[in-house]
Amino acid sequence: MGEMRIRIEDRLLNKLESLAQLNNRSVEDQASALLRHALEDQQASEPFSSIAKRIAAMTPKGIQQPDSLAMLKEDRSR
Repeated sequence: MGEMRIRIEDRLLNKLESLAQLNNRSVEDQASALLRHALEDQQASEPFSSIAKRIAAMTPKGIQQPDSLAMLKEDRSR
């Protein structure tokens, strides 16, 4: 397991210490759990650009997509 040393603001350290105490963990274990959770959530979500490319690939070639902004303006003018 790797080691890491970081400097954080006192107010963040205080929050981390409080959270660790609530969860019956050491500050180090709490920080590790928070990092693990944040990084796993980030990896689990597909980037927007990938989603957009996947949706664009569903549109047959030569078909012009309507301008969504124009459609919204038209709808709101009714």
